[in-house]
Amino acid sequence: MQSQLVLTVIGKDRPGLVEALAATVADHGGNWLESRMCHLGGEFAGLLRVEVPAADAEALSAALAKLEAKGLQVVVRPDREAAQPATASATIEIIGQDRPGIVKQISKTLASHQVNVEELHTERSSAPMSGEMLFQARLEVLVPAGGDMAALRQSLERIAADLMVEINFKEPA
Repeated sequence: MQSQLVLTVIGKDRPGLVEALAATVADHGGNWLESRMCHLGGEFAGLLRVEVPAADAEALSAALAKLEAKGLQVVVRPDREAAQPATASATIEIIGQDRPGIVKQISKTLASHQVNVEELHTERSSAPMSGEMLFQARLEVLVPAGGDMAALRQSLERIAADLMVEINFKEPA
């Protein structure tokens, strides 16, 4: 029988962190299933899901905890993925002059429609001509079955004006 684990990792960025993590997983008979990792603010951070023989899950968790001596903190949780109710996916893209509160307003609107954020990518960059700071975000979201896409779109368009951002809402084809 196999166990699936979700790992959260963070440590000061340096070469060899992914290798140390991958070697530890492999040394315990684990299989690296999926991951999202990045360098952010001098830190290396990531999420990954691994599969390991159930008999080896506890030993793997203990070995992962020892990676802290190499500067990598690892939190291990069992994969609790349950059957998801039917949903519709959508992509939301945001761009506008940076200011505090953009993510708060967008996420508040999404939560009010019971929309789940599956992925969120944000960044700040300098505008090409003016040099002003631009905020850009891309969200992959799941709208619950029976959710009103038109009402969600209207709510997002309404706050776009308040936030002074452009919001592009794409429903799947």
